[in-house]
Amino acid sequence: MDLIAIIPARYASTRFPGKPLVSINGKPMIQNVYEQACKVFDSVFVATDDERIENCVKNFNGKVVMTKKKHKSGTDRCAEAIQKIEISENKTFDIIFNIQGDEPFINPEQLLQLKKCFKQKSTQIATLVKHINNQEDIINPNKPKVIINKKDEAIYFSRSIIPYIRGVNKTKWITSNKFYKHVGLYAYRKDILLEITKLPQSNLEVAESLEQLRWIENGYKIKIAYTEHESLSIDTPSDLEQVKQIILL
Repeated sequence: MDLIAIIPARYASTRFPGKPLVSINGKPMIQNVYEQACKVFDSVFVATDDERIENCVKNFNGKVVMTKKKHKSGTDRCAEAIQKIEISENKTFDIIFNIQGDEPFINPEQLLQLKKCFKQKSTQIATLVKHINNQEDIINPNKPKVIINKKDEAIYFSRSIIPYIRGVNKTKWITSNKFYKHVGLYAYRKDILLEITKLPQSNLEVAESLEQLRWIENGYKIKIAYTEHESLSIDTPSDLEQVKQIILL
């Protein structure tokens, strides 16, 4: 199988404009993500809609592809990017890995876990989850929870607490059941990626603002891999300050 990692990165983030270019450990955040991805993949590209990010990637000798500004998700940007990359590289790819551009400390082991999912030919889409071990993450709507079936496939994702534990005080839920939070890494077979990005938004997707619900509603299977590594995504300036404090500890 030919694999490629694509890092979607846009400048105009609502909560943190220009975040791919903020400095972490003396490097732009997007460079940190790129270098982590290169530890696992031979082919790594940044997909952006902004010349400032394009120039930044070129400055550290990374590969970059320009995409349209209209995309509402990283998945949509990856779909456009892979079609342009295959033409420019004169090569086809089987599996596309969508690596968040705001996770400068992504652990290579997590990427390797996703790769293993595609040893099964039936895997269409794969993503990661982590066992929740604190009350704060259970109640945090920015940490989507996942329900998983016996085949290690996602049944549902929600910003609400799922499952609901009947007859037990919420403060004791964490010790009453296993809860899993979604780690926002995806990998897709190319044909599946091109299919799911042509689907119209679904009711559940709009309600929860979670694109993966569109795929589930349309019958696609999302394979789950488990990680013990904590995700350190940077969504806001305050997240950046917290990460910098962790680095200094």
